[in-house]
Amino acid sequence: MTPALLSDSPPRSSPLSFEEQDFIDRLIAQHRGRPGMLLSLLEAIQDRQPNKYLPIEVLDYLAARTGIPGAQIYSVATFYSLFNLKPQGEHTVCICRGTACHTRGSRTLLERVKLQLGLKEEDEDGSAEKMCATTADRRFTVRTVACFGQCALAPVAEIDHSILGHVNERALEREVDAIKKGGHR
Repeated sequence: MTPALLSDSPPRSSPLSFEEQDFIDRLIAQHRGRPGMLLSLLEAIQDRQPNKYLPIEVLDYLAARTGIPGAQIYSVATFYSLFNLKPQGEHTVCICRGTACHTRGSRTLLERVKLQLGLKEEDEDGSAEKMCATTADRRFTVRTVACFGQCALAPVAEIDHSILGHVNERALEREVDAIKKGGHR
């Protein structure tokens, strides 16, 4: 059973603009009662954000408007690696840390791309097994995932949602350099 809207009016003192509130309210109306409603809402909201993330204020507004407990919304947003709670870079480099990729050198790929982009340990949100760091200029976000499900292509990296299989340090460095120089994948 999908919760209904708590009321027809927006929460008082919302830090969101009228346009943001209207967008979210229309999304809720469009997806109400459908399976996977929360995932659909979070994905659409994040895609609309300039830095592709879910601000806490938006999650609070969503909880108030749908009746879904904030803790549940937060747990979904943090469970799926698709969602981000911090602003992301313009380009994303994602390194698989699954067993097959790990045994074929994904740790080295991760260290190389961090060095190439000037990311230090203190820029991370955890260990190299689960990390997400964004360059100071917000051009790149480097993150890890547990597994892409592409084990036969190990090691695997993803750049701007494009999978690179059997990638090595040199190939990954070339791809990132091309983006840095203004080229597109």
